[in-house]
Amino acid sequence: MRGKYLSTFALFFLISLQCTTIVAQGNSEDKPRAISTAVPFLTISPESRGGGMGDAGVASSPDMNSQYLNPAKYAFIEGDMGASVSFTPWLRKLVNDINMFYGAYYIRLDKMQTVSASIRYFDLGDIAYTNLEGGVINNGKPNEFAIDAAYSRVLSDKVSGAVAFRYIRSDLTNGYTGNDYNDPGSAFAADIAFYYKTRTKIGKKKSDISAGVNISNIGSKISYDGGINKQFLPTNLKIGAGYATEIDRYNSIAFVLDFNKLLVPTPQILEEGEEDPNKDISVMSGIFKSFGDAPGGFQEELQEINVSVGAEYWYNKQFAMRAGYYHQHENKGNRKYATAGLGLKFTMFTLDASYIIPVVQGNALANTMRFSLSFDLDELRK
Repeated sequence: MRGKYLSTFALFFLISLQCTTIVAQGNSEDKPRAISTAVPFLTISPESRGGGMGDAGVASSPDMNSQYLNPAKYAFIEGDMGASVSFTPWLRKLVNDINMFYGAYYIRLDKMQTVSASIRYFDLGDIAYTNLEGGVINNGKPNEFAIDAAYSRVLSDKVSGAVAFRYIRSDLTNGYTGNDYNDPGSAFAADIAFYYKTRTKIGKKKSDISAGVNISNIGSKISYDGGINKQFLPTNLKIGAGYATEIDRYNSIAFVLDFNKLLVPTPQILEEGEEDPNKDISVMSGIFKSFGDAPGGFQEELQEINVSVGAEYWYNKQFAMRAGYYHQHENKGNRKYATAGLGLKFTMFTLDASYIIPVVQGNALANTMRFSLSFDLDELRK
């Protein structure tokens, strides 16, 4: 029996590895061409469970932090009310004062409907602003934050959907303005998400097969100079699948696989003096154009797909171990890292932690940890 589950894991891993290999293939113009957007903190996974599984989880089982990966999962969550808080010391290999704070909350309205909310706060630490000669002219604490509200609904016995609305504010100069300095930027965005889950029996064992999709950060462009120059938000398409099964009465295991693609235009090859053709296109035009505008053609489009794969083991529904891998092509940012995580579930709360293990030498994400604490408010009310 044990060999059977090892075979299942091996097959899952080989499929994921093959997908990663396809994405990693080069093109005729094999040059770095990373896609850049404003407010990239919106793409940082702020919670520990998904963080321990290679940042995958759009199709994992519902939990109290589903707001970030897929709010549609809340419609099938067990329980009527819950909350969580997370803390991530970011880029500790480089600096010691950049931190991500995250909080999420959900409440069930009835059997069909759930509402949720979250807040992400990205503290960029203490920064000294200097002039061209290097003299300090101001000290500040730049920061960015996003506030979300979502509505999730059961659409059928196996499918749910959700919409989320988001306000984003980015203050990179801590309120200091003047000649050659930028104002804080703000924008509004929305997510559209779906989740599918069905229960079946495989080898007389109860198993869950799931799938999810989340198109996030569909919204207005953001500007730091009164609208003269506008930048795209990190609109992102996340598609994934999951498989979970019980090994025996006390042990269960799950696997997840995610594909991510930024839905913003790819940087173009420009001649000297030529203006970027994507500078003034609309957000919706940028979304549709992003599927076929890579200068390197279809091979470069494949490079823009990031792959996440993860596994989660539970013992007696109280202790969890997680592992995962995240792959981004070297021409598109070169973020490659493995992850590990642990979880402890008690009657009223759950504690999760995750850790990033770099694969590429000199990775700034090395030794990054995430911590999450979730509260079952149903139990607290009892």
